[in-house]
Amino acid sequence: MHSSATSKVTGVLGAVGNTPLVELGRVVPPGSARVLVKLEWANPTGSMKDRMALSAIAGAIESGALTPGDTVVEYTAGSTGISLAFVCAALGYPIHIVSSDAFAAEKLRTMRAYGAFVEEVPSDHGQINETLIRAVIDRAGEVAALPAHWACDQLNNHDAIPGYFALGEEIWEQTGGAVSAFVQVVGTAHSIHGVGRVLRSHDPDVHLMAVEPAESAVLSGGPSGSHRIEGTGIGFVPPLWEPGQVDEIAQVTSDDAMRMARRLAKDEGLFAGTSSGANVVAALRLAERLGPDATVVTILCDSGLRYLSTELYGD
Repeated sequence: MHSSATSKVTGVLGAVGNTPLVELGRVVPPGSARVLVKLEWANPTGSMKDRMALSAIAGAIESGALTPGDTVVEYTAGSTGISLAFVCAALGYPIHIVSSDAFAAEKLRTMRAYGAFVEEVPSDHGQINETLIRAVIDRAGEVAALPAHWACDQLNNHDAIPGYFALGEEIWEQTGGAVSAFVQVVGTAHSIHGVGRVLRSHDPDVHLMAVEPAESAVLSGGPSGSHRIEGTGIGFVPPLWEPGQVDEIAQVTSDDAMRMARRLAKDEGLFAGTSSGANVVAALRLAERLGPDATVVTILCDSGLRYLSTELYGD
């Protein structure tokens, strides 16, 4: 985290981080490794993205790129936009968000509740694919070119990565240093790189598994496609992705991710979104392989409350 900008953090921004870590029970098959999940919905907006939003804004203020009165601009599938709107509300910056009707209505409404101006790029029947993501990014670029506008540009924002260093330290401390592997879905790739860097500074042998939608497995060299796992699988390789930093890439289908998210709610009492389901599917595969002496840690990225109107929990 950026020391000088974030050491002054007070009020609600000081509540970011220090989320619980809990062990899964009924969904883990016998003979598998322990599987622990970080409950990132315990952050103020209900998402892990609060960490990167605070870090990105703090970095921009510290460097002078963002000055009082400037409008923050971001393209987003939802969670990053909500987190940035939250930080901007707390610090008094206006924010213009470019998103799409392909993403949960709850997310768009939440951004507006935090005071953001939200512009929606229409999708092709709700499909999340490269064409849509690039259209959203391009429109945000046009807005950011206006005077007194600052592009957060999450995919290329190096200041976002240190926001996840604390997440790595928390995992290390909460497990007493017993982390065999860390599993995380890739959107911008900031979280897997930030957490992975910290865990490997403590133990270079920590196994890092990236997760992507099977329908758009571009990190694995597959073709770009449409999927239904919000917050991941942007359809092209993220610019700050470092393949050499991970040991393997798992592919999870949208259907499997949704099935697991629903199962987590019913069998574990853990109410999370689709990307969290994908994380757990991949973590369980790895846990089975590593066996009972290992500990696998993954993330429940956000709350299921964000998906009540979607096919994940809708009627």
